[in-house]
Amino acid sequence: MTDDDSPALTRRAVHRGGLALALGAVLPAAGAASRPRGDEAPGPATPRQVLRYAFNVAESGFDPAQLSDLYSSIIAGHIFEAPLAYDYLARPALLVPRTALALPEVADDFRSFTFRIRPGIYFADDPAFGGRSRELTAHDYVYAIKRHYDPRWKSPSLYVLENAQVLGMDRVRRDAVEGRRPFDYDREVEGLKALDRYTFRVRLAKPAPRFAHLFADHATMGAVAREVVEAYGDRIAEHPVGTGPFRLVQWRRSSFMALERNPRFREMRFEARPAPDDAEGQALLARLQGRRLPLLDRVEVSIIEESQPRWLAFLNGEIDLVDVPLEFAHIAVPNGQLAPHLAKRGVRMTRQVAPDITVTYFQMEHPVVGGYTPEKVALRRAISLAYDVGEEIRQVRRGQALPAQGPIPPLTFGHDPGMVSEMSEFNRAKARALLDLYGYVDRDGDGWREQPDGQPLVLELASGSDLQARQFQELWKKHMDAVGLRMRFRIAQWPEQLKLSRAGKLMMWGVGYSASSPDGEDMLSMAYGPNAGSANHARFALPAFDRLYERIQVLPDGDERARLMREASRLMIAYMPYKVHTHRIRTTLVQPWVQGVRPHPFARDFWQYVEVQPRRAASG
Repeated sequence: MTDDDSPALTRRAVHRGGLALALGAVLPAAGAASRPRGDEAPGPATPRQVLRYAFNVAESGFDPAQLSDLYSSIIAGHIFEAPLAYDYLARPALLVPRTALALPEVADDFRSFTFRIRPGIYFADDPAFGGRSRELTAHDYVYAIKRHYDPRWKSPSLYVLENAQVLGMDRVRRDAVEGRRPFDYDREVEGLKALDRYTFRVRLAKPAPRFAHLFADHATMGAVAREVVEAYGDRIAEHPVGTGPFRLVQWRRSSFMALERNPRFREMRFEARPAPDDAEGQALLARLQGRRLPLLDRVEVSIIEESQPRWLAFLNGEIDLVDVPLEFAHIAVPNGQLAPHLAKRGVRMTRQVAPDITVTYFQMEHPVVGGYTPEKVALRRAISLAYDVGEEIRQVRRGQALPAQGPIPPLTFGHDPGMVSEMSEFNRAKARALLDLYGYVDRDGDGWREQPDGQPLVLELASGSDLQARQFQELWKKHMDAVGLRMRFRIAQWPEQLKLSRAGKLMMWGVGYSASSPDGEDMLSMAYGPNAGSANHARFALPAFDRLYERIQVLPDGDERARLMREASRLMIAYMPYKVHTHRIRTTLVQPWVQGVRPHPFARDFWQYVEVQPRRAASG
């Protein structure tokens, strides 16, 4: 889950010419710069390749067991490695081995998954290893998975493993919680075992045909060394040590991060399988085939919260690629086409509908907007009908989104492109009629509606403080005012809002969910009752929905599963725990000196495939 386009909620960085400046903070374990490597090593006359990038939201930390936000996951996804990955160029998405020798061996009707890890892979050097080289083993993956069950880390990804029902692990967690004692990592369980140094097996209580996709998420399922976690303890999120192509060498919180080539990274050469008729993919394959990865020496990521300085930094050539800020979409990509003045400079554009949804959720346990009685459902539906998503797309998103009809996004199994629903409908007359019918009327003549029992009715939406957040606030207030609903806003930083949301302390919050696999089940999980406090921030709990979701989990892909997913979507639309607004259009601009950028719909790691040629003046 990620905050919507306009969080800008963290301590501001220092800006110069639109680019956030690094203010130091070298990590104790950073070490020296990457040493040369074979055929790709920069020689005396070869400049180091440095990619400069910017986030509009601050990171939270880099521990796979504690990650939930997109931006921290991007960093972690380049440091840690899961057993599998997505082919960089294949469309539709294709699973391939990463640290594994092959795709997992699947048995027992999708209840057993055996992974064989490639020997000779090493963690980046770290003092926790006592000066010794540390090889990756199957035990590291077993340990990393168990960490999600450890109550100490409060893993927001635990629900995925719990829903899959890894045999025996729930009991280990329950014993730790009920006994108020440390989690027992050494306790053997049926569902999670290292069979030998390089082989581990996961066994489930029920079929999970898409379970393998979980092991392509480097950020949350990357291997972690036990020595590192025990060495850094509660500060483990500040000391990411993985086997991936990069390592973190500088970090100033909410301001700047620098990653450099991991000297311990094994010899890995570019391979991909673009479709024969994919001209862009074939061109990239011809350019990169057989090249040793990573191509970059260093990546520098600045936090530039406000859109204008981030956009100016790109125009000035101070950052190498940028997701077009909404406020500048009409200048950069008028009518969805790259502006001539940018094309003349050699800037390139990638543009695709993202497999995501933007939502406003209603906390279903809140006494004002929560509940399942007819009047509570009517209130949420009226709020949804009174809000104009079309105006949001035109005025705030500058055309960079499509109206959503349900919770399942494009590019994922279960998405129905022909679906039309009340979710995208704007109808003030119907909204007013629903409110009147169920007793939400103005009893004291002050112009604002009260609750059916006469109590005040005030909607509170959690929000940020930057310009774009204020634009969303103005839009919400305008449309709620029009139907007599009083609204106020709770302004706070993203980490605080996230903490409050997980605890069920917010009434309403606007966020975005990005699919991490090519399956819509990922989005339906945000309405599954047992996921309350993790994926299910709305705390929606409807037995009929839960039964459908549990059936969807175990079915293979096919017509029956697609039908049940439509039925589950309809229940979410009818009860409206989430007002689903849009599917965003992701438009990325790339400087002419940068090659290899092709955003993948589900993978978060891509820097290892990028190369930066000598820069020329941005105005050249």
